[in-house]
Formats: sequence, structure tokens, C-alpha cells
Amino acid sequence: MVVSVSNRGGGRSASRAYSKRDLTPNQARLLEMMQQKNFCRIENLHIRAGEPVFDPHPRVIREVKLGGENGSRPEAGIRDFALKRQVQDLLVQLDRVGDGVIEVLVVKHGLPFSMQVVEHSEVDAA
Repeated sequence: MVVSVSNRGGGRSASRAYSKRDLTPNQARLLEMMQQKNFCRIENLHIRAGEPVFDPHPRVIREVKLGGENGSRPEAGIRDFALKRQVQDLLVQLDRVGDGVIEVLVVKHGLPFSMQVVEHSEVDAA
């Protein structure tokens, strides 16, 4: 995930989301998007106060596995389940971003896989 940050840390703590029912509607929407696409890149995802927003819509590029499974994750239709560590880590990162834009979020097996964060350090401003 590449993140352009304009105001870090303005959001609420995401460290208490342990199951799907603990998520906000927009967090649940992002989780469901990742589960439905299974393998993809989500680009230009805006974050406000640590929450993903979908206006403007992010660009989703689905990866097609030739000769492999390309459907959604089995848990995509389940109303509640325990969140994997990768999802919990993503929520913490969104909270740290505060307000910004995630340029690229890589999703593998329906889970956030990698992120690259572009931050503006105080050293850069000097």
C-alpha cells in the first residue's frame, strides 16, 4: 500500500476490531471488496479520519489466475467472523494515516498483503 498522507493520526483507534461485526460500515465495505476480488490491487483509496471512503471510487484491478481459482473468498457471504491479523494491521495503518490517499493496496487470498507508505518527515521540511 502506498499512502500519501496530509494529516496523520486524526482517526479513532482501530486496534479493537476483532470480528467483522466490530467494523464500521466503510471498513466492512473494504473488507468485502477484498474478499470478493480475492486477488487484486485497489488504487486511489481515500482515507478520512482513519476511515476508507468510496467517493471518489477507488480503482480496482482484479488479478486473474489462469488455471486457478478466481472466485470470491468463502467467508465473503458470512455475516460475522474473527478478523485475520492482516486485516487488523490494515485497520491500524488506516488509523495512523488519518487523512490521505492509499495509492496501491495489494490483496492476495482476500487479505491485505503489502503496503508501501509515503510519509512526509519533519527532516524533509527543514
